[in-house]
Amino acid sequence: MMTQITTYRSKQYVLPLPKIVANFFLFFLLASFSSYGSAILIPMDAEGQENHLKAYGITYWVLSKQQKVQWLLNYRGGSFLLPDGEVIRKECQIRGVSFEILSDGEAQSILDRISSPSQNQEAVILEKAPKIAVYTPTGNHPWDDAVTMVLTYAEIPYVTVYDEEVLDNKLVLYDWLHLHHEDFTGQFGKFYGAYRAAPWYIEAKKEAEALAQKLGYNKVSEAKRAVALNIRDYVIGGGFMFAMCSATDSFDIALAAENVDICEPMFDGDPSDANYQGKLDYSSTFAFTNFVLERNPLRYEFSSIDMTNKRREIPRESDYFSLMEFSAKWDPVPTMLTQNHTSLVKGFMGQTTSFFRAQVKPTVMVLGESKLNGEARYIHGIKGKGFFTFYGGHDPEDYQHRVGDPKTELELHPTSPGYRLILNNVLFPAARKKKQKT
Repeated sequence: MMTQITTYRSKQYVLPLPKIVANFFLFFLLASFSSYGSAILIPMDAEGQENHLKAYGITYWVLSKQQKVQWLLNYRGGSFLLPDGEVIRKECQIRGVSFEILSDGEAQSILDRISSPSQNQEAVILEKAPKIAVYTPTGNHPWDDAVTMVLTYAEIPYVTVYDEEVLDNKLVLYDWLHLHHEDFTGQFGKFYGAYRAAPWYIEAKKEAEALAQKLGYNKVSEAKRAVALNIRDYVIGGGFMFAMCSATDSFDIALAAENVDICEPMFDGDPSDANYQGKLDYSSTFAFTNFVLERNPLRYEFSSIDMTNKRREIPRESDYFSLMEFSAKWDPVPTMLTQNHTSLVKGFMGQTTSFFRAQVKPTVMVLGESKLNGEARYIHGIKGKGFFTFYGGHDPEDYQHRVGDPKTELELHPTSPGYRLILNNVLFPAARKKKQKT
């Protein structure tokens, strides 16, 4: 739907003046207006933008000032059309974001072309800055997680929440929730095989057990399951959830195992249920079905969902995944989530790197995939009144991040296509909503 760009101009009140003076004043007034465009275009193509990541931050900042923005889907990499103003221009300059000044006619001409049925483009109105929460343990640094890292770099504000806030029903205060690479199964990240003697692992396990006891649960697995169920209800009620790495599959596993003990004694002090695999309820999950759990506690893997070990033969230099193309006018949601200046994104590893395509539910959209080995990298779906997006891998600019590795310096990757996918999700809740069936 085409929307006229709003021009912000104050009313001018002119006192009676001699005709010649009045004409001079009018000429000066019109000249001063003509030196300013009616809109600012933030280009998002490869050639036009110096810092794609901070461009999202500018857009969020404008929304936070109660100004509306138009997201021009499939136009120059998913550009943004902002109201013009000296303050916005200066903010773009300060943050190193490329921008172009458009006149009324130029802005309208772009919108007219976008609205044409022959163009796979659309102008989506962004109305407000979403309130963002990140589910992450206390004490984690922003560089422990790709989302907190890019939010910090893009200067997009967020708050952190954890088990206490989730179980206290505080999620309703936020529009968008990111799940830090968490283990919702209560198996402490499946780090037992390699790190059970490491001081950090022992301490983290003690802290998790103490928190579970404080919250009234006998086991960490029980506390995490309760947290997962509350997050599920948040999404069903209309929330937006984004998860990466192990938070994706472990979340669904926790939902499927709501009434089943899948933890071995080294994790929760007692044996797992007999034949727990056969007791899983796949109808309770968001994205995955028919998966098989990894029973070996020494193995750094949760289930058959993840394809990390099935893709070892893929050379790093040829590890890419492609973004799917959607109809901007008929499918604006997946189109928003795949906006980028390239359709080919370099791959990156994680505890959960990618998803076995055959175990992704048919109701879930695959946004990014590698057809070579049948893996989905980036998926999206609807649950109740809300939405969820799962993104495989740990850090889009750190191919194989390991415990103790130095943080990624995003100043070196301001145009990262992989990080852009995260920020597409951050802005997604700002879009004007249409009523949909649950």
